[in-house]
Amino acid sequence: MLSCSELGLGHVSRLIPLGKKLEENGHELFFFSGGKAYELLRKEFKNVYPCTPVGWYENAAGIVTSASLINILFPLPYFNHEKGKFAIKNSSGMETIHRYYDLRQRIRKIKPDLIIADGDIHALRLAGRWNIHSVYITNVVRPSYRFSTVLSPGERIVERYVKQCTKIIIPDNPPPYTISEYNIGDLDSVGISEKVEFAGSFLDTTYVPGAEEHIFVPISGPYGTRAKLMHAVLPVLERFETKSIISLGMPGEKITARKGNCEIHTWLSVQERCECMRNARLVVFSGGHMSCFETVKYAKPSVCIPTQPEQMGNAAKLQKLNCSITAKNAQEFKAAVQRIEDERQIFKRNAMALNEFSHKFKGLKRAVEIIESVKK
Repeated sequence: MLSCSELGLGHVSRLIPLGKKLEENGHELFFFSGGKAYELLRKEFKNVYPCTPVGWYENAAGIVTSASLINILFPLPYFNHEKGKFAIKNSSGMETIHRYYDLRQRIRKIKPDLIIADGDIHALRLAGRWNIHSVYITNVVRPSYRFSTVLSPGERIVERYVKQCTKIIIPDNPPPYTISEYNIGDLDSVGISEKVEFAGSFLDTTYVPGAEEHIFVPISGPYGTRAKLMHAVLPVLERFETKSIISLGMPGEKITARKGNCEIHTWLSVQERCECMRNARLVVFSGGHMSCFETVKYAKPSVCIPTQPEQMGNAAKLQKLNCSITAKNAQEFKAAVQRIEDERQIFKRNAMALNEFSHKFKGLKRAVEIIESVKK
């Protein structure tokens, strides 16, 4: 049984190739998720079941921590931009209860001999309760960078279930080049270091050269993430002489528009996205973990505009490695682009060095080996 969080599409982007490999090896698989992740899984596999999504409270400015804390217990109104009207977001506490019982009902019927959870603590909790071996795939254990201390009690509760799992796979480079370093934390202090393996990215990081002819902005994640990134970059890019391409990350009918020298797409296919990434001279993104490794694959200098703590941690590490610059708003974004252009050779050299190190690890292959060893 494989279950993943639907907070952004990074989790399902890892689960799909992993599922394909396990399927090739003859394993019977059952998938669970909610929202867009569920829809994407349905296109790839046959045994796919929906479960209640659990999300933060967010608006056009990104995730709102204070409102999210209130929303743990109480439903809150929000404006649904995709439907163009106000709606009520159920309390995350209630969402958690519903998701737990969605999964519990299916587990009792399927009786899996192994549970694989990518970011889904609910599945880990059930695995511990029903004494089922479990593998946890994550790039967040004990975050420290800009992580509110108010959330620490919830973090410790989550760690209880992480400690119960059989094996933990981190789809990232080993230290000191771990991009999610500030989100992983001190594994010894958590008490799980003996269970953890840094397998490497699930993305094939074989370097692919390309032209350097445009700025590429792949926008993904929940609405708040997409809105904040769009508001920061569009007013700047539409005035640039350099061509830019923006993908809004909105699956469905593909619509293309132009604003100044900026080409805007509602959605790009996997192949189109790869081509845009390959031929970019600079990538602008929010700092999601999977997207970080896309910039590594193509050795692209980048500007990160994070909208939540996990992305801030990833962005900070890429900046420490001198492969990226973090920006908070349109003014800082403009300055970051100019600095990267002025110091282009330095940023490019560092990005190539990170690619060379990352390419030593075959994360997907290693993850399959770990999972199959646990199953035995």
